[in-house]
Amino acid sequence: MGERDRDEESGKFTEEYPPQEFLEALSEIGPSGTTDISDHIGCDRRTAYLKLKSLEEEGKVRSKKVGNSLLWELDE
Repeated sequence: MGERDRDEESGKFTEEYPPQEFLEALSEIGPSGTTDISDHIGCDRRTAYLKLKSLEEEGKVRSKKVGNSLLWELDE
């Protein structure tokens, strides 16, 4: 397991996969499934799903069911 960075001022650990990375990934690759986004970012699928769900609750992305998968896109 890799070492995590700490913010020098607050002493808090920095997020390994900040939400902005997921927004940028969707901006770069367009509407995509969870696995495609996790592959693009380099995180596991569950991490991507949880981050995307959180962003959806904030109104920044939206999902729609396509077959057995979720298709994520920026909520513009």
